[in-house]
Amino acid sequence: MQNLVKAKVIPGHGIASGKNHDPRFPQGTLRMQSPFLTTRGFDLSTFYQGTINIDISPYIFKLGTPSLHFPQVKWSDDLPPENFSFYPCIISESIEGNPYNALIYWPHPSTKPEFHQRDGVLELLSTKIPFISSGSSVIIRAQKRHILFDSTG
Repeated sequence: MQNLVKAKVIPGHGIASGKNHDPRFPQGTLRMQSPFLTTRGFDLSTFYQGTINIDISPYIFKLGTPSLHFPQVKWSDDLPPENFSFYPCIISESIEGNPYNALIYWPHPSTKPEFHQRDGVLELLSTKIPFISSGSSVIIRAQKRHILFDSTG
């Protein structure tokens, strides 16, 4: 069973892509995490090396069962190990628009020491999507067993 929500693309921290020029992550955290996730069976090389940050407010999300989970990934000498989960979803420009497969990228807040997202913000991994830019409206669909979008009202 799928559910969907309208979201807005917002600027991220620039950490995953390396655009913020943090010297600890010169090419971005995704490039640094990639070899450690590959050894655990998940190849990040097919994805754009940055996240799509979306704001679903005033809706909220409830995470369910991830399609992939990797505990205690030690990917940086500067940070403690992190837990990562990935949840499948579909992103499109409109309800009728072309669907693009994506994953919700969830470094668990309990093990993520910095760069937390505010409530209602999700980070997505996908191939390069032509209509994505800051301020774009998008539709996110997911199976309820993976993630549930719910009204806060």
